[in-house]
Amino acid sequence: MAEAAQGRVQAAVESAVQELERERIRGLQGTMFRCSARCCEDSTASMQQVQRCIERCHAPLAQAQAIVTAELENFQDRLSRCTLHCNDKAKDALDAGTAETRVRGQLDACLAACGDDHLRLVPAMAKKMKDSLGALQQ
Repeated sequence: MAEAAQGRVQAAVESAVQELERERIRGLQGTMFRCSARCCEDSTASMQQVQRCIERCHAPLAQAQAIVTAELENFQDRLSRCTLHCNDKAKDALDAGTAETRVRGQLDACLAACGDDHLRLVPAMAKKMKDSLGALQQ
């Protein structure tokens, strides 16, 4: 049961990230490449000026990648904390003498609940990332 919940969470996150890449990141990438090409076309600019120009072109994409990475790391941290909480509860139950088979069932149910709880968080996380990336494009 826990593996199924984990699979659903992973699939939902991957789907959200792919949609974000198609809707927001690709546009930023295209803008970055076109901007960088314009920098290179300036035959009067020095090598340092061209390099600074290219770096300015890359900045919005780097910001976008940082936003997505931070959100995904935060999501993963929250999911990990939930999982650790389930593991602690299982260890405490074993230490209290609860039967191992019963503890395994409780652990599985707890982990599945973590997955289901976090599955419900994916749409809000995706919206937050879209909104943040949309602000970069303005």
